[in-house]
Amino acid sequence: MTLVSIPANPVPEDAVSGFIKTPDGAELRFARWPPPAGRKGTVCVFTGRSEQIEKYFETVRDLRDRGFAVAIVDWRGQGHSSRQLRDPRKGYVRRFSDFEIDVETFVREVVLPDCPPPHFALAHSMGGAVMLRIAHSGKRWFDRVVLSAPMIDLPGRATSLPVRLLLRALRLTGQGGNYVPGGNDTLSNSEPFAGNVLTSDPVRYARNAAIIAEDPTLGIASPTVAWADTAFQAMHGFKATDYPSQIRQPILMLAASNDTVVSTPAIEEFAYHLRAGSHLVIAGSKHEILQEQDRYRSQFWAAFDAFVPGTPLF
Repeated sequence: MTLVSIPANPVPEDAVSGFIKTPDGAELRFARWPPPAGRKGTVCVFTGRSEQIEKYFETVRDLRDRGFAVAIVDWRGQGHSSRQLRDPRKGYVRRFSDFEIDVETFVREVVLPDCPPPHFALAHSMGGAVMLRIAHSGKRWFDRVVLSAPMIDLPGRATSLPVRLLLRALRLTGQGGNYVPGGNDTLSNSEPFAGNVLTSDPVRYARNAAIIAEDPTLGIASPTVAWADTAFQAMHGFKATDYPSQIRQPILMLAASNDTVVSTPAIEEFAYHLRAGSHLVIAGSKHEILQEQDRYRSQFWAAFDAFVPGTPLF
């Protein structure tokens, strides 16, 4: 068993887990669950930065209750997938496109051979940015895509040209493996609930913190200069006026009105120009909509049920 189980967050029944290797040598941990008897269709879950499979056990149950099989993978550099720096706490990736290699390997090694079609994607934050790049490239592994607070841009001027130039300069001078200015080695989801920017639900926040307390090797800390450099370049690419209109994939974007992690106005603007997309802003929710209070999560699932074929309400 490669999945971490605690009383507040037990592993959903019938889990199959293991590791796959990408063509460039990264080892990725995955988990999958079969659909309920007589049902078909798979939802593939792609997490945000610093997250891990265990954080989505509740989401796995929600999806299986809707009749779906579920498959999920830890990105390279987080969860129990292989780390690329000597200090495993540092959130690092060489190129944002490396995450697309992770998706392709996961689809070819796990989803296509072992998960019943049709296939859908559900992605959060950084995972949403990866899904948008895959959709833009024309790959159609998923019939429909649902994005939770996708990382299209950050609030304010966080990804402005001077910031991007600074990150590139730091990286070119050999500091790519260092934490971003102001970053530290405190594991994400280990800080006190008060003042957190992720969720207003204290119970779910405590559950997620307990996962990291049980196995700190699941967590990562602040991003490195290299991660920020390549992620900021990816987000800058989304700003091209014709980028969203070139995507033919049916996409539903769910944004949070109280999000201070990613830019909700940027999500709305991007969604407006999608050819086959729609979006909804969930009033009152913070960034992690699926880890929020039930009154916010219920709005997410209502939109999901209306968009994804095979759900009880479709």
